[in-house]
Amino acid sequence: MALDGYSDGILPRRAMKAELLDAETEHQLAVAWRDRRDEAALHRLVTAYMRLAISMASKFRRYGAPMNDLIQEAGLGLMKAAEKFDPDRGVRFSTYAVWWIKASIQDYVMRNWSMVRTGSTSSQKALFFNMRRVQARLEREAEAQGERLDGHQLRARIAREVGVPLHDVEMMEGRLAGSDFSLNATQSSDDEGREWIEALEDDGPQAAETVAEAHDARHLRIWLGKAMGALTPRERYIVGERKLRAEPRTLESLGEELGLSKERIRQLEAQAFAKMRKSLEDQSQEVHHFLA
Repeated sequence: MALDGYSDGILPRRAMKAELLDAETEHQLAVAWRDRRDEAALHRLVTAYMRLAISMASKFRRYGAPMNDLIQEAGLGLMKAAEKFDPDRGVRFSTYAVWWIKASIQDYVMRNWSMVRTGSTSSQKALFFNMRRVQARLEREAEAQGERLDGHQLRARIAREVGVPLHDVEMMEGRLAGSDFSLNATQSSDDEGREWIEALEDDGPQAAETVAEAHDARHLRIWLGKAMGALTPRERYIVGERKLRAEPRTLESLGEELGLSKERIRQLEAQAFAKMRKSLEDQSQEVHHFLA
């Protein structure tokens, strides 16, 4: 069943018109999907409970996510439930699917609330979806008893109620209290003011580093050129084919081409590397002696 089209109301209307499955039919469809991967049975099962997914998605609209996206995530949760459902456990599919639908929607809301301000641990998720409700209830109860709770006392009670550390409550309170700002916003009301993005430190290489890297790369190419020049033509060819190609040649393929055994190619390669290492060490010592 397609999970798009919420904007024109097609999906909700189709979901409301879907059949209501009795326990026996539901079990038969679930068995057909589990044992025979019957896609028609899966489609019928998911379609019948799409109204449940849409109903649960509507409860999360207050978090500002587009309803169409919430329905998409609810549908994905429903599909995961169908994939993992065991019809022989004697539990109705709707009861099992509720957890998967809710988890899928909550994960989506957490991911999209803010890329910076929220996390995804179990304690953070519990706080995100329950903190304001628990806080309001605790404040009402305290007021009814004539108590006045300061911020620390209130946060401590929320932590005990939700079952999370106090520092998690303090962190989530700050995250929920903040808001996202564009880095392209100006730092002052003046239209000509500098944008906030201009104040970020550039983590790219600085001019001095770029010059130094270019200098080192140039000298390294010269040293490697001299080291390669010390090799025989066959050794240069083997090194080039083994190390300088995007897809290096194998010892076997080079042996077949040059009429040599795989072991002989390996020996020539090792011999070439030894010569190049000696050449690079000699050049390095010359530079060190020059600079000393």
